[in-house]
Amino acid sequence: MKISYNWLKQFLKVDWEAEKTGELLTDLGLEVEGIETVESIKGSLEGIVVGKVLTCVQHPNADRLRITTVDLGNGDPVQIVCGAPNVAAGQTVPVATIGTLLYDDNGESFKIKKGKIRGEESFGMICAEDELGLGSSHDGIMVLDETLKAGTPAAEVFNIEKDEVFEIGLTPNRADAMSHYGTARDLRAGLIQNDISLELISPSVTDFHVDDRSLRFDVVVEDVEKAPRYVGLTISDIVVKDSPDWMQNRLKAIGLKPINNIVDVTNYVLHELGQPLHAFDASKIKGNKVIVKTLPSGTKFVTLDEVERELHEEDLMICDGNENPMCIAGVFGGLTSGVSENTTSIFLESAYFNPVAVRKTAKRHALNTDASFRFERGIDPNITEYAIKRAANLILEVAGGKVSSEVMDYYPTKMEPNQVFLSFEKMDRLIGAKIPRETVKNILASLDIKFNSVTDGGIGLTIPAYRVDVTREADVIEEILRVYGYNNVEFSHKLNTSIAFSDVDNVKIENVISNQLVSQGFNETMANSLTKANYLSLTEMLNETNNVAMLNPLSNDLGVMRQSMLFSGLESVIYNINRKNSSVKFFEFGKTYHKYESGYSEQKHLTLFVSGNRTKERWNVTAQTSDFFYLKGVVIALLQRLGIQKIKTTPTKNDVFSEGITLSLGKIKLVDLGVVKQSINKEFGIKQEVLFADFNWENLLKVGGKSSINVSGLPKFPAVKRDFALLLDKETTFGEIYNLAFQAEKNLLKDVDLFDVYEGDKLPEGKKSYAVSFLLQDENKTLNDKQIDKIMQKLQHTFEKNVGATLR
Repeated sequence: MKISYNWLKQFLKVDWEAEKTGELLTDLGLEVEGIETVESIKGSLEGIVVGKVLTCVQHPNADRLRITTVDLGNGDPVQIVCGAPNVAAGQTVPVATIGTLLYDDNGESFKIKKGKIRGEESFGMICAEDELGLGSSHDGIMVLDETLKAGTPAAEVFNIEKDEVFEIGLTPNRADAMSHYGTARDLRAGLIQNDISLELISPSVTDFHVDDRSLRFDVVVEDVEKAPRYVGLTISDIVVKDSPDWMQNRLKAIGLKPINNIVDVTNYVLHELGQPLHAFDASKIKGNKVIVKTLPSGTKFVTLDEVERELHEEDLMICDGNENPMCIAGVFGGLTSGVSENTTSIFLESAYFNPVAVRKTAKRHALNTDASFRFERGIDPNITEYAIKRAANLILEVAGGKVSSEVMDYYPTKMEPNQVFLSFEKMDRLIGAKIPRETVKNILASLDIKFNSVTDGGIGLTIPAYRVDVTREADVIEEILRVYGYNNVEFSHKLNTSIAFSDVDNVKIENVISNQLVSQGFNETMANSLTKANYLSLTEMLNETNNVAMLNPLSNDLGVMRQSMLFSGLESVIYNINRKNSSVKFFEFGKTYHKYESGYSEQKHLTLFVSGNRTKERWNVTAQTSDFFYLKGVVIALLQRLGIQKIKTTPTKNDVFSEGITLSLGKIKLVDLGVVKQSINKEFGIKQEVLFADFNWENLLKVGGKSSINVSGLPKFPAVKRDFALLLDKETTFGEIYNLAFQAEKNLLKDVDLFDVYEGDKLPEGKKSYAVSFLLQDENKTLNDKQIDKIMQKLQHTFEKNVGATLR
């Protein structure tokens, strides 16, 4: 939020430097993130002075140039070469002197220097209005009022304003400070604690009056819950034109672009008092009636941004007598009902709309406006009539016209302020220090909090309606503390802490797994548990009915809790790929969330993501692309680290994989892993292969660490390696060969490995060749040829009998 210091001083005649004021605002909870100097004209016309053209003659070497002599008020006229067609002797003109900086349309500066133009010296420049930033015309030089004295600074002639603007990081609970008046009100409370008492000057509306009653509209509020208070009036005979400079300067300072005097007044009052307003062209309101109601779902409505939107049945609308929508209440106006240059009369609206209703509508249509920003957080319902009178006075000032109706105030049930009792004992306990009671009372009074009763034990309080966040005793104590100053509270140097309960075994196992993954080059990620609902369309295994949806989502991208950790992980993968980090190895411990008929469920997972190369490419190392078998090796190594042996492998039923397997221990599923489907990758813009593993962490904890790990010394006797080239049916798998080998020889066979596979036209149809190696070893003696040959014959016989294998 931007706050103009000059604007702030209209309410509080503070003479502090902006930096000091910013420090106090920050101490009060309105954190000033920066202070920017803003000029109504870039450069503030420094170096520009009023000059009198004494002579003007034709340039001897150029038809379109003239040589002038200009009095700058210092008694020493200067020669200036000028190319403007309208320059003439006797004129009063703005002159940029030597050394002056002028700015182009892009804000780039250029310095005026002494120079020669076609052989004639020139000591400055006579300026057009666009060269000074005072307009867009470049037809000729500006001709000023002849009564101005030569040498007068141009900044005095054009009333240039220099301002300092605070950028305040406003927290959502500080709705009371969403305006210049609200910020001034808070600043006044802080100044009082610094023994500086200043009057808070509020804009006067005592001269507001109704001129006639020639243009009256009936106001009908059908949905009182969504519009507890609605105020309107009409103004006739206005002239829509540009706002005066002082108003434009205020709006420009806080980053708003002036539009016309009527719209600018509504924006001005919004940022002045915090009350959103809306002006309708009265001639476009059918039936001389304004109806505040909801419309059927699917009703079409074109907003000011020329976008046609479909209304929801809960969207509160401002409609005319024919029930045609004119405005989304508290959010955005309509394209056809707004003020234009042809408008001569308006219906002015000031209202208090239900914060929850406005917030839902704004999120539903993805609209975030200055008005919805304030309505969502809650405004002061007691300022509604005052704000419309303030706006009416300003409109009469800048656009002329007359007030043509009574103030129509629909307020059937007055909103009562909160009543809170402040206990001194609880205040001292929460703050941790005892603040003098008189100081507490002074702070509360400076915050416009009224006293109902005062006892030795505490104070009964009435909270002003604009402090929407102060509803409890703790809130009142927070208000006292922020004004008193956190830095003024003495604190003990004793440090107390408590030890939280944690599942030691779980944490220990997580650390073991994390350390192993990090040592293999993985990086840990932490993704948001909130995600997009439409990710469910990428897999048939997730059901929309199991979604845990947010009641008030921050955006459509954060609408539901995740049912799978795959999609948030892929977001991390593409984020890195887009930043030239195409080789990624990630792991994440996290939860998925589901809603079932029996209730809500949270399930913990460990996920791995691998894509790109295994290691960085170097001069002595050829880059190797990560593949399915690399990920499988990492996964099995993790399971073995937890002591999980005898893992069963089956094809996975998970439809997010183009190819994948499931690893289990008996009937307990431990992990799904495989290659993510290209169609899913495409949804994220990923063009390279992504490998994904999803561990069921709860199942891992059940079986992990419980299997015994046998440790033995290194064997003293050598191992022997023998190979077979087996001719097999194509349907035979290496897993079958592996298991048959260990069934045939359980004692001396230590390992079986597949080191080559051949399929080609030199083999019989339906056949393939496996080159398999067998590692044999006796831990007590050296094997001889007779023992080795006997084992190999047994293996050969087993393969021939069970899978029909033959030696090539």
